[in-house]
Amino acid sequence: QVHLVESGGGLVQAGGSLRLSCAASGSIVSINTMGWYRQAPGKQRELVATITRGGSTNSADSVKGRFTISRDNAKNTVYLQMNSLKPEDTAVYYCNAGVTYRDYVVSRYLEVWGQGTLVTVSS
Repeated sequence: QVHLVESGGGLVQAGGSLRLSCAASGSIVSINTMGWYRQAPGKQRELVATITRGGSTNSADSVKGRFTISRDNAKNTVYLQMNSLKPEDTAVYYCNAGVTYRDYVVSRYLEVWGQGTLVTVSS
């Protein structure tokens, strides 16, 4: 199986920065698109940013110019650098990845989610 483990969340004042990391582990053959999503209290989960294996990125308008997604394919890790944080960025941030993994003699594809990491931005 495959697991995603996030780290880097915490409490920060408005205008501050945080860097989230998400590392994938398991019998990984390859990882396609990786991304970050967030869910604020009482709201639906929403896309923050995604990055393909080749490095093409996509991000929500609300974070453009403030958040940067990147990845290290050798480490099976995706990062989210968050600058100029606002109170409305407060949410649980989830990592997501499309992973091809070995299951005995076959390869399978699975979309995997991390457990989430809380980011709280105080005003």
